[in-house]
Amino acid sequence: MAEQLATNVTWHDHSVARADREKIKGQKGVVIWFTGLSACGKSTIANTVDHMLNQMGRHTYLLDGDNIRMGLNKNLKFSAEDRAENIRRIGEVAKLFADAGVITLTAFISPYKKDRDAVRALLKDGEFIEVYVDASLETCEKRDPKGLYKKARAGEIKGFTGIDDPYEAPEKPELVLDSNNKGIDALANEVVAYLKSKNLLG
Repeated sequence: MAEQLATNVTWHDHSVARADREKIKGQKGVVIWFTGLSACGKSTIANTVDHMLNQMGRHTYLLDGDNIRMGLNKNLKFSAEDRAENIRRIGEVAKLFADAGVITLTAFISPYKKDRDAVRALLKDGEFIEVYVDASLETCEKRDPKGLYKKARAGEIKGFTGIDDPYEAPEKPELVLDSNNKGIDALANEVVAYLKSKNLLG
């Protein structure tokens, strides 16, 4: 997918600054980027954190991989090129949410380091929180709630992350969650505790 840059557009500054939006909300806009193998628990943990923060009166929004591919990115498939474009678009959307002062959670496999690093580069230091949901391939295959690993092993799905396509684990994530041995609530609490420790919740 060759990228074409528009030459007839101009950036317009907003009359309402990001700091003004954050002041009203009483929080900092950040992107919490959950990454990991399929069935590692990304979406479930992100949903739980989203609910916890909502109950605390925080302004949040969750961008989930499957949901986004049913709308914004429904024209993309699963080639390396399309996966990169999928993450690029999500990165730009997440940045807009953060600029609005929203605590933005994303749950995407996002298997390639360079794509995650590109999203990090869109944001200022401290605004991109990479959360590696660490679960072994064996653990994920045992869970396999959608039956995707079974189909991949049978050759019905090609280019499946962890089977015949690589997953590049984060080298220096802000947070690592041990999804092999801990439950969803415990892991969600770790995320919230991290946000509190960084004074991101106001």
